[in-house]
Amino acid sequence: MNLITTIVAIAVALSMVLALVSFWLPQITPDPEKLSPYECGFDPLGSARLPFSLRFFLVAILFLLFDLEIALLLPLPWGDQLSSPLVTFLWAASVLTLLTIGLIYEWVQGGLEWAE
Repeated sequence: MNLITTIVAIAVALSMVLALVSFWLPQITPDPEKLSPYECGFDPLGSARLPFSLRFFLVAILFLLFDLEIALLLPLPWGDQLSSPLVTFLWAASVLTLLTIGLIYEWVQGGLEWAE
């Protein structure tokens, strides 16, 4: 018990010392030159912030959803070793049906159209 108390006391003391030191250190405010964007030694030609197309985000989310659902089918080859392979077949068929319904829904809603 004495060892645990010592470790906790050292941790608390070290945390307090680090917190106090961070308040005593001066706050450095960078000048506008350091806040400006830097492009290979030249002044930037335009805005560094480019608009991000929401289509990329939607395609990435769709990929993640379908990829994770397809990962549910990976244990299928070992399903034939079960006592009832029919249960494995029904489970796989239901997952594939849900994937197909999701794909059809996204297609109908226009989520797979790149340009309108």
